[in-house]
Amino acid sequence: MPASLALPLPPRPFLKWAGGKSQLLAQYENVFPKRYSTYYEPFLGGGAVFFHLRPHQAVLLDINAELVNVYQCVRDRVEAVIALLQEHRDRHSSDYYYHVRSQMPDCPVARAARLIYLNKTCFNGLYRENAKGQFNVPIGRYKNPTIADVGALRGAAIALRTARIEEQPFDVVLHMAHGSQDFVYFDPPYHPISATSKFTAYNRYSFHDADQVRLRDTFAILADRGVSVMLSNSDCPFIRDLYKDFHIHTIWATRAINANAQKRGKITEVLVTNY
Repeated sequence: MPASLALPLPPRPFLKWAGGKSQLLAQYENVFPKRYSTYYEPFLGGGAVFFHLRPHQAVLLDINAELVNVYQCVRDRVEAVIALLQEHRDRHSSDYYYHVRSQMPDCPVARAARLIYLNKTCFNGLYRENAKGQFNVPIGRYKNPTIADVGALRGAAIALRTARIEEQPFDVVLHMAHGSQDFVYFDPPYHPISATSKFTAYNRYSFHDADQVRLRDTFAILADRGVSVMLSNSDCPFIRDLYKDFHIHTIWATRAINANAQKRGKITEVLVTNY
């Protein structure tokens, strides 16, 4: 079994994130590989799988520079992040939200606290950027948002202390994972299953069909090396055809992000493995 870190409390995600996996972990539990030494997650997002597994060695990657900065600052300077979040909490209002949203501090810790504050107070916890890379989600309708979740942040800092965290595209993992002691989990932007589900760009870089094919090719190369590989995606003919040579598990999930409340509910997703 992979070695785990000794933590006072189980760590958990400290960010809301589209497609977060916290509610699916019970279905994933029997699908995770039994043995590995190093865990790789090239689409980090909210990090629910990482925090659940608590691997002793981990490489966490994402193309979103602001997200990567948040994880690095929580790992390295969590108390400074907490202090700034408490200031945001004490000043929170609609006007203050839009003021913070319009600014981009130079200090990495201030940028990290800004993102967490906006994430906790924006509409549905969405992360969305315009073409200039500017966060553009409106304020949410929360009466008492938890802006400074001290327990979650400190727990995350402990879990992250041995993790390597970098701003990188997903295929960089090909230079890192090479054999049976490695486990790679891909949680990419999901392939849209309808015209109203095209939430494939949480930053200014979109994820298109060609990227899904390139991801499948990356998956296959890692599989050929003997790496344990697992991938989540939408349940649709395009994805099932891409991964037809691998094991495809059906997962039940709850759709939480849709402008039409009537279209939120249970849907199926796929979990693909090479083992």
